Amino acid sequence: MRITGIALTNVAIFGVSACRPAAAPVTVGDKPISINDVPLKDAPRQPLKPLAEMNWTTFDGNVQKLKDYSGKVVLLDFWATYCPPCIEEIPHLLELQAKYPNDLQVIGLHVGGAEDRPKVPEFVERLKMTYPLATPEDELTRFVFGEETAIPQTAIFDRQGKFVKKIVGFDQKIKVELDKAIEETLAK
Repeated sequence: MRITGIALTNVAIFGVSACRPAAAPVTVGDKPISINDVPLKDAPRQPLKPLAEMNWTTFDGNVQKLKDYSGKVVLLDFWATYCPPCIEEIPHLLELQAKYPNDLQVIGLHVGGAEDRPKVPEFVERLKMTYPLATPEDELTRFVFGEETAIPQTAIFDRQGKFVKKIVGFDQKIKVELDKAIEETLAK
């Protein structure tokens, strides 16, 4: 009888401890870093300012904001001259801009740093880049990149400036994904 009582007590203690609720997400600031101790690679972050106010500075010094393109689908492409997938992606972005000139605005955001900046004019001429080029503000880069640092990164915003999709890298499979995302966003 005593052994049965001890066994029942152990089962009760084990049962109570095994059925505790799931742990709350662990966060640093506004970014979850783990849920139930499982690290999250690229948990979304909340923007520190309204998306419409996110901006970039064109190579000729003008500051532009996402809200300046209200009514158009905006594709922000984060690139550098030393990035092979960026070089592969740029001709396709030129095709997309030509295909949807009144509805889509591609903007190339150079993230190669100060050491890469002098190489940009020759790069632009060689690839015949005709869409606007700029450098993004830090908050825009932080918002889009999250913890992912690979480039190219492509962010798509709908006609109202709502963030629709982020795509990292470029290859034939990603090209199909990008085209589908643009077509669906333009159809809305």
